[in-house]
Amino acid sequence: MTEPFEIFMVGTPGLEKALHAEALDNGFADAQITPGGITVMGTWEDVWRANLVMRGATRILARIGSFMAFHLAQLDKRARKFAWGDVLRADVPVRVEVSTSKKSKIYHAGAATQRIETALKDSHAMTIAADAPVAIKVRIDDNRVTISVDTSGESLHKRGHKEAVGKAPMRETLAALMLRECGYDGVEPVLDPMCGSGTFLIEAAEIAMGLNPGRTRDFAFQHLATFDKDIWQDMRRVGETHAPAQHFYGSDRDAGAIRMASANAARAGVGDYITFQNLSAADIKRPEGPPGLIICNPPYGGRIGNQNMLYGVYAGLGEAIKREFSGWRVGMVTSEAGLAKASGLPFKPKGAPIPHGGLKVWLFQTGPL
Repeated sequence: MTEPFEIFMVGTPGLEKALHAEALDNGFADAQITPGGITVMGTWEDVWRANLVMRGATRILARIGSFMAFHLAQLDKRARKFAWGDVLRADVPVRVEVSTSKKSKIYHAGAATQRIETALKDSHAMTIAADAPVAIKVRIDDNRVTISVDTSGESLHKRGHKEAVGKAPMRETLAALMLRECGYDGVEPVLDPMCGSGTFLIEAAEIAMGLNPGRTRDFAFQHLATFDKDIWQDMRRVGETHAPAQHFYGSDRDAGAIRMASANAARAGVGDYITFQNLSAADIKRPEGPPGLIICNPPYGGRIGNQNMLYGVYAGLGEAIKREFSGWRVGMVTSEAGLAKASGLPFKPKGAPIPHGGLKVWLFQTGPL
């Protein structure tokens, strides 16, 4: 497969525009928004680079081919003829995941999975395993069978350097997109008054330092026949990192969270640029220096505890921000508009709902206070 093919960057529903902007910033010039993410045309080197540099993508799928099939026997025949060996290695086990739509004559995903697995074993000597490092994702829609390879493996929110997480953690991919939604550009200070395991601050510091999100982890594409170790090693080395222009600040009333966040920041290589404090959100003080962004993911009723107990927490946070942070902007994640309102902050109209931890949440934003 030397010709360009379609690469699909899976995104978070409601934040497709932010992912599209990130793709353009990273040089994927033909990026197009599609349901569930972003598509670009590219080569295997583009696949590797997308996994390495894209902060907001959940995973990167390489669409390696498609064909029409109107019944299981036809699916079986065409799956046996498909050039799997151009991409897959016979010595690396794979697993097959099939999704179907009612618009297709082949609608039974289990039967379709069985046919494709049999074709791989019988005609291409592949090993099928539930815990295989490579996943083949097959979509049968309107009788077209589209075959993709999941080139990421573990979800891309797993950066490879964060061990400790708190209750209801913010995923790194989601945090990165929300920072972008708030207009964060890597050159202003960021403060999180309810920092938990430190995700917003670590992402912000990495962006400011020019660190690639995938720099310390492995990917499924390293198990494919198309992988070139030397090119990949060169790709990982490219890119200058630098000290951030501003400092970052995190606080939490839970001393355990502060210990977690400090350890996570140190493992990510950004610990020298983040100051963590054990204090209540109502007691935060403005740091020296220019105004920047306050961003937080406070507890909310569907996620933690009794919602009625939280109105006072949001009110106290809002009072501290209004008193101390003139000129700063605020981004607040919550599932309840009433809690955001309780802060007394002048939020703009809310945007699209965003799925997070089984809930729908919104990113509430202010302009400069």
